[in-house]
Amino acid sequence: MKEYQIFKNIQKHISLSNTEREFFISILIEKDIAKKEIVLEQGSVSSKLYFVEFGSLRAFNVNEEGRESTIMLAVQDWWITDMYSFVNKKPALLSIETLEVSRLIEFDFIMLEKLYKRLPKFERFFRILFQNAYIREQLRVLDNISFTTEQRYTRFIDKYPQIVKKVTQKQIASYLGVTPEFLSSVKKKLS
Repeated sequence: MKEYQIFKNIQKHISLSNTEREFFISILIEKDIAKKEIVLEQGSVSSKLYFVEFGSLRAFNVNEEGRESTIMLAVQDWWITDMYSFVNKKPALLSIETLEVSRLIEFDFIMLEKLYKRLPKFERFFRILFQNAYIREQLRVLDNISFTTEQRYTRFIDKYPQIVKKVTQKQIASYLGVTPEFLSSVKKKLS
């Protein structure tokens, strides 16, 4: 049986029998995506939730003035989507692009419903996954209102060293909500 990274992720919260694993594998959709490919376009409706088998992605919003803000990053063993669009079937607020060659496992609502019906323990798994994502976003908002840019940058590189190697300074700056030039001056202060 092929070994997938996603099983390590799943095993953090639920256990699967061999039969359950085989069923899960039978419904998996793997996609190999080239670097700099858009997997979700802002404004379209997101019907997919992605697990990153390998590679890296970023989710970003482009405002009316054309300014990009990186909202979310994802590397191997992480999940990514525009949750607002995925759940509500409304136009996506975000675009998602690959930062390098990536292999994604995609889930859509129909597949998730099939999975929940056949293996109800996956409802627990995704509930925990979504709760943890909510907590992360809440902590990020608190960081943004509680810490200086220097502190946020230091916390970011300490918490996500695997991401720092894969993204540009411009993308880190937009994730932190500052200009690349300001981030450059912060980095100079810290060195």
